Amino acid sequence: MDWSQALFQLIDIASFSSLWYWIMIAVVWSSVSHWVLGVPYDLIMRAKRQGGQAESDLADLVRINVNRLLGIAQTAGLILIAFVSFALTSLAVLGFWYRIELAQAIFLIGFPLTIVGAVSLSTSRLIRAKEPEGDALFTVLHRHRLWTQIIGMIAIFVTAMYGMYQNLDAVRSL
Repeated sequence: MDWSQALFQLIDIASFSSLWYWIMIAVVWSSVSHWVLGVPYDLIMRAKRQGGQAESDLADLVRINVNRLLGIAQTAGLILIAFVSFALTSLAVLGFWYRIELAQAIFLIGFPLTIVGAVSLSTSRLIRAKEPEGDALFTVLHRHRLWTQIIGMIAIFVTAMYGMYQNLDAVRSL
């Protein structure tokens, strides 16, 4: 057996029938819901339980990440929007018009992540405008995490349904 053949059998590009794709989906969405505006969720919970220095550290970390996100949006926002729009449109055309399964799979990960990015930017603007502290900051961060998880659940459900449809369609074609 050739090494390249063994590699392509291990990493199957028929994405929806590949275990690696579904592992990647799980890792991506668990990571995205764990990091709330760049802050690990366990740090948020520790700050809520302990208060004091942990709460102060959380506020500082949130302020730093909010300033970073809004700074990126101000300096490169238009370029990022153009690039992401081009990439998602290209993936959608390749995937759904030309029926390239790998492009479909990447689109079904990338599009919901783009929505999460927009929600993160909106939450960052809200935090900068209102400058919440204490329980108000925890509420904003929990609400952001909840929306991220809702988007993730919908994305996983849609991807699973579409993936099952693709796999059943492939079996029916045989």
